Amino acid sequence: MSHLSERPEKPVVGVSMPHESATLHVTGSALYTDDLVCRTKDVLHAYPVQVMKAHGRITALRTEPALAVPGVVRVLTGADVAGVNDAGMKHDEPLFPNEVMFYGHAVAWVLAETLEAARLGAAAVEVELDELASVVTLEDAFAADSFHGAQPVMLTGDVDAGFADSAHVFTGEFQFSDQEHFYLETHAALAHVDEAEQVFIQSSTQHPSETQEIVAHVLGLHSHEVTVQCLRMGGGFGGKEMQPHGFAAVAALGAKLTGRPVRLRLNRTQDLTMSGKRHGFHAQWKIGFDADGRIRALDATLTADGGWSLDLSEPVVARALCHIDNTYWIPNARIAGRIAKTNKVSNTAFRGFGGPQGMLVIEDIMGRCAPLLGLDPIELRERNFYQKGQATPYGQPVVHPERISAVWQKVQDNGGIAARKREIAAFNAAHPNTKRALAVTGVKFGISFNLTAFNQGGALVLIYKDGSVLINHGGTEMGQGLHTKMLQVAATTLGIPLHKVRLAPTRTDKVPNTSATAASSGADLNGAAVKNACEQLRERLLQVAASQLGSNASDVRIVEGVARTLGSDKQLAWDDLVRTAYFQRVQLSAAGFYRTEGLHWDAKTFRGSPFKYFSHGAAAAEVEVDGFTGAYRIRRVDIVHDVGDSLSPMIDIGQVEGGFVQGAGWLTLEDMRWDATDGPNRGRLLTQAASTYKLPSFSEMPEEFNVTLLENATEEGSVYGSKAVGEPPLMLAFSVREALRQAAAAFGPSGASVELASPATPEAVYWAIQAARSDDASRNGRARDGLVAGGETGNGHAADGEIRTDANALNGA
Repeated sequence: MSHLSERPEKPVVGVSMPHESATLHVTGSALYTDDLVCRTKDVLHAYPVQVMKAHGRITALRTEPALAVPGVVRVLTGADVAGVNDAGMKHDEPLFPNEVMFYGHAVAWVLAETLEAARLGAAAVEVELDELASVVTLEDAFAADSFHGAQPVMLTGDVDAGFADSAHVFTGEFQFSDQEHFYLETHAALAHVDEAEQVFIQSSTQHPSETQEIVAHVLGLHSHEVTVQCLRMGGGFGGKEMQPHGFAAVAALGAKLTGRPVRLRLNRTQDLTMSGKRHGFHAQWKIGFDADGRIRALDATLTADGGWSLDLSEPVVARALCHIDNTYWIPNARIAGRIAKTNKVSNTAFRGFGGPQGMLVIEDIMGRCAPLLGLDPIELRERNFYQKGQATPYGQPVVHPERISAVWQKVQDNGGIAARKREIAAFNAAHPNTKRALAVTGVKFGISFNLTAFNQGGALVLIYKDGSVLINHGGTEMGQGLHTKMLQVAATTLGIPLHKVRLAPTRTDKVPNTSATAASSGADLNGAAVKNACEQLRERLLQVAASQLGSNASDVRIVEGVARTLGSDKQLAWDDLVRTAYFQRVQLSAAGFYRTEGLHWDAKTFRGSPFKYFSHGAAAAEVEVDGFTGAYRIRRVDIVHDVGDSLSPMIDIGQVEGGFVQGAGWLTLEDMRWDATDGPNRGRLLTQAASTYKLPSFSEMPEEFNVTLLENATEEGSVYGSKAVGEPPLMLAFSVREALRQAAAAFGPSGASVELASPATPEAVYWAIQAARSDDASRNGRARDGLVAGGETGNGHAADGEIRTDANALNGA
């Protein structure tokens, strides 16, 4: 076993324990960015001047009326920027734009003594606009040829030959929805300037180092003049990886110009209308299967709705392409990606980062094609699983394909799938107006940033004279339990009880140049860095202990806060050991560092091994659908997920449950709508509140929910043998959507292929049921006329053809 993966005697990792801030969360004592305002004197409040048009050039911006509003102190505009007027890493996001690019774009910010005064001041600002044509939908973008960014193409094998060898070829289209992050805490920042002109910003950000960098270049400062701290976030999900930077820069600019602290916090409507979402996608595809139902070739074009600027759209599309295979070997493939430029908010990272979109395409294809091939969907998926020696379309070997089969078989055994399928068949035969279905889907998700340089982490660990330990690391806490795991890693490595260790808030002046807490890599990168720092300290302390115990350092072990020599009764308590080390002038602080080895990626050829490893999982979902309304309930879900050797099992199970529910929300409930008419509100987000944008709640939770972590699953070369858990579970929710498809199909003839929109709302399910019933009626009519039902060929397989699903299905079109 590798040094990084090996666990010592009596480790604290692997022990189930609650989130380190759980008590603070439930008692309301946990502090978030905006909670610090009441602890800060003379704070000014920032409020955006939003323009409610989708696209237009600003011809006049008059701020004088705002300054006449009582309490207004200043109006920030582009003329106030001393550095670079841009909040993006691609330099395509002006902080104070002269061209409005989406409905609700902020063109100036008002600072006032109270939030109400700031609101009234923003309303008083006069903006004149030369309105321009706008691109709101993906269809608009296609018609206008409106695209931006890279257009990668992933190639493997011989696609033409693959289709020539295929016994069955199908083509289709699929368009599916974007998703709102809807974190509990909206975007927030609090900035002030100290007596040395140092800018200090409290920010709800997943990427403090990049927030620091953006603020510095907006203010025209060096990074060492700006410090960013993140106490914790009330949810992030990727939405706070890039998008907080501009808000922090506005607050910092206001503080710099007024000499007073500036607070910026978006209300819920502003957050919904001003911040990016998960990218909605359109897919056009062609797939070929051999006579046994094995994939021979896939040709697809994936188009992401990027919004008005690039943000992270390029790597999102790259990851979508890298995950279109999911658990299936595709020997011949051509997958193209592109980014539509639309007059909407700039879409951004969201849990899975393009992976869910790519995987949804192939799972939709498998679900649609299984009945056309005369195969049970479970069987079709199994036949196409990766086997030993096979590689992804971008050339990375799938090292542990047996994990795919292991979680797949385990979830079927745990869920009693075979017996329940028989029960469901009997139920459906007896209930013409209610149908049940059970679907099983798998997950193979790559862990690491696609950009190799991001795969590094840092930490700073301090041991004080009394034996207490303080750890700093570059990761941020958004409720996912990263800090809990880091405490466990530190205690395990040092060999001390958990209560001896405390964790400090994430700050750029403690650990510099950190990567975002994203790509499910937070525990891998920061855990290894914390372990590295603690190992440096432990080695120094072992030398001290050896001198006190009269032995060699290699024979000393520190376990549960006591240093002992192998084969001896001699021992030295941790506190005494640390105190002795101090008096011997031994350094009791260490900076840790980790870089992920073995990664390489060529973005131009789209080849390489961008991922450290793959996380695997499988889910079985059973649903019941009402044939009159399309309403449904999730009766039972069984999950088996591979997290390696878990660092903190309770945390990991919570992440699996939460990720699954969030994925089910995206796929079944969260129906984001934009005004695409030619009226005055063109481009407006219509679902800009919880009253119109439906989130999963207790009523959508499975009635029975069983989550099991795969056992004996050590991951070599990762911190204490663990695996990432943040993003992969979201895709387990594909099982719910596929079960709904099969339940809708059960209202029609056997072997019917049902198209299902995404999100699969009750309305969408109803129209799928109606289509299945229509197919049944159509087949009966053809049978009376002496035709072969369903256009089947002589071999009993459905004839090749075109199948389509698009957003119109949501409206029954």
